[in-house]
Amino acid sequence: MTIKVGDRLPEATFRVMTPDGPAPKTTDELFKGKKAVLFAVPGAFTPTCHKNHLPGFLQQEAEFKKKGIDTIYVTGVNDVFVMDAWKKATSAEGKIEFLSDGNGDFAKAIGLFLDASGAGLGLRSKRYAMLVDDKVVKAVNVEDAPGKADVSSADNLLKQL
Repeated sequence: MTIKVGDRLPEATFRVMTPDGPAPKTTDELFKGKKAVLFAVPGAFTPTCHKNHLPGFLQQEAEFKKKGIDTIYVTGVNDVFVMDAWKKATSAEGKIEFLSDGNGDFAKAIGLFLDASGAGLGLRSKRYAMLVDDKVVKAVNVEDAPGKADVSSADNLLKQL
């Protein structure tokens, strides 16, 4: 079942990079009591994700904060080391938190997984962006194709605040 407005985020565990190495973080730890943006990409460093999707959230980070967003998260079905390298390569440290969903457990739990095996990428997350308030989904924008970043763009999500 695909997650929709009004649903609560399911319990899941992401991996994040810390100064001491990879560490688990649950949806409770990340979203409880916070207003957050969560956007997902099919793959770190892939063209649409790297050049079109992530940059909009970096550029609009201050606007999201002005509108009451506590944290911006990006997730993808990539390992924590790749997500950390992507954070460093994009100068996103301190602006966006990168959440590794390495096995796709969260993508599956919210019904937004993508089988990109035909392109040699295996199981991935669909591209989406959502507003979450204390673990409750307030808006969710899912792209109809992995190469698009329009519906799930930062600008489009800002209009929903």
